[in-house]
Amino acid sequence: MINYNGNLLEASEVQLTTENRAFKYGDGIFETIRVLNGKVVFWEDHYFRLMASMRMLRMKIPMEFTLEFLENEIKKVASNYSESNLRARLTVFRKDGGLYTPKTNAVDYIIDVKPVTASVKKEYILDLYKDFYNYSGLLSTVKTTNRMLNTIAAVFADENDLDNCILLNERKGVSEVTNGNIFIVKGNTVKTPSLSEGCIKGIIRKKIIELLDKHPEYTIEETSISPFEIQKADEVFITNAIVGVQPVTKYRKKVFTTEISEKIQKSLLLVSATS
Repeated sequence: MINYNGNLLEASEVQLTTENRAFKYGDGIFETIRVLNGKVVFWEDHYFRLMASMRMLRMKIPMEFTLEFLENEIKKVASNYSESNLRARLTVFRKDGGLYTPKTNAVDYIIDVKPVTASVKKEYILDLYKDFYNYSGLLSTVKTTNRMLNTIAAVFADENDLDNCILLNERKGVSEVTNGNIFIVKGNTVKTPSLSEGCIKGIIRKKIIELLDKHPEYTIEETSISPFEIQKADEVFITNAIVGVQPVTKYRKKVFTTEISEKIQKSLLLVSATS
């Protein structure tokens, strides 16, 4: 089932026109959200990121777009599934019309839900994607529907028997991976690219930074990271809303341990269950 502007429809019944701005111009944003046992995980964080993104992109926020309203709209779709672990995608896009300049800043929304099939892998291989760069501006922190760089990097990974690729910014610093944020561990220091490096402002990224900030054994740094630092790291892990924490086991010829990554994943699961 699909929730299209509050109406529950079969996927085959949803009709988007050729004037749809998300299709024509990538003029849309989205949130990928985990729904676990009927609970929308970290919903408040997702909601406030969505509102901030809409303001940044000058979209008109409907009066009914409250925290409670959108949560209920997600649950309306999720309740049609018997599975306990679901992935919801909430996409907001400007209404049809206009060339590059939209006729209106009013929005439509679509919520689609699917059972989660992804899981943490025991072996996970990573490498650099260097054909194109991720611009290190503030707009890159927003989850827009224009994911061309991520798409072609994912195709590159598939063609080269990789599980994922690291995206670099125009300064050739580490930005993120194709489907999430990246963290590197060296000793008791955990580093992740700062938002000024062009990475998505990930919800799980935020939660892990909060967890490590409170942990007496570790220091967390949001900073610039060189690709050379990855080869010197003890551990590397990536994060997103669906898998949580995915340890990386190999980067080129370097093999990583996963002990700290697995501890962080367990801590994240506890936070997810109680948030």
